[in-house]
Amino acid sequence: MATNFPASLDSLTNPTSSDSLNSPSHSAQHANSNDAIEALQAKVGADSSAVTTSLDYKVAQLEAISHGKILQVVSTVKLDVFSTTSTTLVDITGLSVTITPTAATSKILIMTQVSVGHSPVGSGSYLDLVRDSTSIFNSTAAAGGGYTLRYNGMVFDQYSSMPVPFIYLDSPATTSATTYKVQTATSTGTQYVNRNGAGTYGATSSITVMEVSA
Repeated sequence: MATNFPASLDSLTNPTSSDSLNSPSHSAQHANSNDAIEALQAKVGADSSAVTTSLDYKVAQLEAISHGKILQVVSTVKLDVFSTTSTTLVDITGLSVTITPTAATSKILIMTQVSVGHSPVGSGSYLDLVRDSTSIFNSTAAAGGGYTLRYNGMVFDQYSSMPVPFIYLDSPATTSATTYKVQTATSTGTQYVNRNGAGTYGATSSITVMEVSA
């Protein structure tokens, strides 16, 4: 008695009867597999001489695909108001975040937005991105001292506030807990964070850090 198999089973027993192996999606998967193999060979050697056991091979595979990955994310949001009349840099209370890198080779991507305002008499305001107690992402363009940002408090009136974003990729070279924060100062008048000079409008600020594998 003749048996009629479903088309799907027939394609398994007779692959040449199916065009699936020649489909664009299969070709793309095959190309991706070749790319992965080439990347692994470049890491452990084309002759796999650095691989001594199947476990080593699995570890090498994982290492080959882990570069540039986001390993962890830590974020802080500041909703309340901060103000200062200090002419030297001080921490903005509540605008800091602490991260412990899993490897000394990791990089830390810092993204922060600080909403600032100023009293009408302000002539100069300063913002500085800091790792622990070290200023980072500073300008070397002027003789007046390097800051992440210096702006004129008179560029907007007391009824305005301005969001200031920073994005910086840092290399702390440590596996110890590391704190990133923003500091501020003013030459005269009062510097505000999360409100305008008149106190009639509020704003928000945040800082987010991401560990990126080497």
